[in-house]
Amino acid sequence: MSRGLNKVMIIGNLGRDPEMRYTPSGRPVTTFSVAVSRSWKSPSGESRSETEWFKIVAWGRLAEICNEFLKKGQQVYVEGRLKTRQWEDKEGQKRSTVELIANEMTMLGDRRSKTSEEDSSVEDSPLNVDEDEFPF
Repeated sequence: MSRGLNKVMIIGNLGRDPEMRYTPSGRPVTTFSVAVSRSWKSPSGESRSETEWFKIVAWGRLAEICNEFLKKGQQVYVEGRLKTRQWEDKEGQKRSTVELIANEMTMLGDRRSKTSEEDSSVEDSPLNVDEDEFPF
């Protein structure tokens, strides 16, 4: 059986302050959104741009660090994997969302909080985490 690859790397700006919660078992989980913009010139020379929004989910120690140091508008590098989560809403409609499950985060640009260089890049392996334990 061949192995697959699910790896995503983005650089963008936080669309809102992170929100941290705890699972029933007490594991921290932080969510935030990141806007990634790109610009290009059309064949006619007109400037164009578009913004893609990513929902980021961080677990464990990485969740705590993201919650403590990240703020709306800050530039950040996030690396992780994509996960599609599905659920049924209150009206019985099937819903789904794609999330980037972070395993590394590096603060870029204005850090707004004084941290050492070692604290600006954090890895936390989510392999032993049951992300489905905390639906949000």
